[in-house]
Amino acid sequence: MIHLQQLLDYPIPEGRQKLSRRDVAFYALSVGLGQDPLDTRQLPFVDFTRALPALPFQSVVLAPDGFWMADPKTGIDAVRVVHGEQSMTFHAPLPIDGEVIGRSRVANVIDKGEGKGALVYLEKELVDAASGRLIATLESTVFARANGGFGGPAGPLKPVHTVPETTPDFTVDLPTRPEQALYYRMNGDLNPLHADPAIAAKAGYPQPILHGLCTLGVCGHAVLRALCNYEPERMASISVRFSAPVLAGDTIRVEIWRDGSFRARVIERDVVVINNGKAVIR
Repeated sequence: MIHLQQLLDYPIPEGRQKLSRRDVAFYALSVGLGQDPLDTRQLPFVDFTRALPALPFQSVVLAPDGFWMADPKTGIDAVRVVHGEQSMTFHAPLPIDGEVIGRSRVANVIDKGEGKGALVYLEKELVDAASGRLIATLESTVFARANGGFGGPAGPLKPVHTVPETTPDFTVDLPTRPEQALYYRMNGDLNPLHADPAIAAKAGYPQPILHGLCTLGVCGHAVLRALCNYEPERMASISVRFSAPVLAGDTIRVEIWRDGSFRARVIERDVVVINNGKAVIR
């Protein structure tokens, strides 16, 4: 069972990671850039032989703090946690050929009640190891499905962005590759659900599923194309709510409004996989 103050005070390990041009190019490839060999707008992000820009939303995979929720001291049933929401605010470009530090904390825990689970709100600061400059602030919501009813607060809940009811101003269709989850897991998420067909079948899926954060990266690419003209410094923030899994090989249609609202659906099954999306563009 969760003990609120003990979880709020839990010392999440600091993460450190060196970043090279190859790492930056690989991340861009892992979220689908470079599939069109004639699209020269994508080439600067994947050609590591040049001084390339980093996708700002790569911040979400850098300087990981490990799967600390599996520690029994947290009181969390780690087998039954689900990544529900993710947001990132970008303050400075990622340091190519540098090192970053990630410092995380539990910001709040919401008790949804017995049998209804709990929401764990996490905050992370990503900083440049050399200068101490803040690069990005990340906030995530983890749904601990087995941990409701511990006597914690019922709020405040984070507000949810609502996408317009009007027709989207832009529609960007981006294919995923059948082996894309195998590439993306090399960014650090080694959950076998994304690689092993037997594990995926036990979880009720016909094949390994794409990482939710990979789907976020695909959406970030679509927003970068539609609203930023492939200028990553113009993206100030991005936030999403995960609503359904993507199967590797699906085509993701990202519906985007001029105000930065967006959602994503899988064309083959007409299922919304990312909802309540919002990007702030400089």
